Amino acid sequence: MLKRWRVSHWPIRYKFVSLLLISMIVPALCLGSLVGWTVDRIIERQVNENTLQLISQVNQTLEFYANNMQNATYLIAFNPQIKAFLDRRAPRNDYEMRQFLQGITTLYPEIAGILVVNEYGDYISNEMYSRSPRPLTKESWYREAVKNKGIFKMLGHPVGRNVISHAHYTSAEVISAVRAIVDPETQNVKGVVLVDLKLRVIAEATKNIRLGKWGYLLVMDEQGKSIYTPSRSTVTAVPMRWIKGNSGSFFKNINGQHVQFIYQRSPFTNWTTIGVFPSDESALEVKEIRFYIVSFIFFVCFIAIGTSYYLSFSLSRPISQLTAFMKKAQAGDLTVRYHGERMDEIGILGRSFNHMLDQMQHFISLAEWQERQRWEAELRGLQAQIKPHFLYNTLDTIQWMARKKGADDVAELVNNLAKLFRIGLSKGKDMIRLAEEVEHTKSYLRIQEVRYKDKLDYTFDIPKHLQQFYVLKLLLQPIVENAIYHGIKQRRGQGHIWIQAREHEGAMYICVKDDGVGMSRERLQELQKSLAIDFTSGDQEGKMKKVKGYGMVNVQARLQLTFGPRYRLYIDSQEGKGTTVTIVHPIIPHLP
Repeated sequence: MLKRWRVSHWPIRYKFVSLLLISMIVPALCLGSLVGWTVDRIIERQVNENTLQLISQVNQTLEFYANNMQNATYLIAFNPQIKAFLDRRAPRNDYEMRQFLQGITTLYPEIAGILVVNEYGDYISNEMYSRSPRPLTKESWYREAVKNKGIFKMLGHPVGRNVISHAHYTSAEVISAVRAIVDPETQNVKGVVLVDLKLRVIAEATKNIRLGKWGYLLVMDEQGKSIYTPSRSTVTAVPMRWIKGNSGSFFKNINGQHVQFIYQRSPFTNWTTIGVFPSDESALEVKEIRFYIVSFIFFVCFIAIGTSYYLSFSLSRPISQLTAFMKKAQAGDLTVRYHGERMDEIGILGRSFNHMLDQMQHFISLAEWQERQRWEAELRGLQAQIKPHFLYNTLDTIQWMARKKGADDVAELVNNLAKLFRIGLSKGKDMIRLAEEVEHTKSYLRIQEVRYKDKLDYTFDIPKHLQQFYVLKLLLQPIVENAIYHGIKQRRGQGHIWIQAREHEGAMYICVKDDGVGMSRERLQELQKSLAIDFTSGDQEGKMKKVKGYGMVNVQARLQLTFGPRYRLYIDSQEGKGTTVTIVHPIIPHLP
């Protein structure tokens, strides 16, 4: 069951479809994911930077208003009548001082009211007055101003103070700031200026700031108390332990929602402006980009699926047809042919398939013709066997008649001739024992002795265990014949032929040596060149027509065609000294 799902067992159409889908869809998905992630990161970074810029603008506005309040305290401190009021010097004109304070509120409309208190508890204001007779020098805001030694400080919402406004501003509608007026010579506090800032100017500075769908800004003082919180806010206070440094961002889970906070602290007011918005709320541009990315991925997937099916069909269909043709050829129908004009690899394969079938039919026809020729040759061989039997019987009759009349030399010659024919034919066998080949050669030499009388002598030196091995028939006789006719016959006086055999490195080396006239260097090179031909491949008949020394080359051709190119003949000769032929033959203990 598992083998069916292996990729190597899939049809090529499924493999090609899978390859195209993987090569097109996977990169598209990866590219889309990478682009989406990159865009999210870029947009997130831009949103954070833009939010910080908006917060910075709000802080600049708040610092502008705070700076105006600080400037107002400086104007009040330098006024001569205010100085006289602080020093408690007479005469004192309260009307002119109130008119002066009223002019400041007119110059800075964001100021809700101004109150000046001297160290003796006396106060003067254009809009504010004391709720009770309790001295204002006992108020917390007065003590905070005295502690700061003339440094302007924003206090936040006035809660529980003994001061009320004619305009009836509540504590949530104003922000208080104080600054002590210090004698430059003695550094003693001569009084305190209290200034109330209208909260609506902070609301106006932040109401136009849009952070996503419902993001907003809130302002906190250095103690973490709220300075300004919009009415639609879900987070009204942020613990100061979340704020680290002058600016930064962090994420928190508020009421099950992942919320991002971006903050920046104002060094002048020590207030922290915080932007609050959901972290998963993408900008409109991000959603639009994601829409285009998803659309692109779907478009690529659609094109990839359609293209993969079309290409796989165009490739797998001719391959399937070619496979069907091959199955028919495998079943024995060699008449099938691939018909197509494609110039790609499939077309080349189809034409090669047709060529292969043509070659197969040619070889089958050739094999049939060779088989027919073989049967005809066997028939002719059977018919020719009648002649050797008749020849054997005739030679036996001649030998018997010669011995009866006392012609023993004639009888011996006829006997050797009969042996020569009998061993040469060997009942049609191609392999005989070396002993039989030696006997055949000896019969041939005895016949030649009758012809050449005392001119020929020979010696056999072959171990008995080697004589039991099988060799090719007619292996020695052609070599010995060459030694007689081209060596011994041409010399003066008696010639000698040595026939030796030995075993070496798994092969049998048979040496035929004579002391005849030898051959010239040119003749030896021609013969060695003929023996160097490889008869294991190509046109053997054509090669045999071009060789020198037909007898020896014929022996080598039979050796190589039977046992391979390793087994062959080696010849060496010196003119006037004789010739040596070495036969390398495999050791064959028995026939299969």
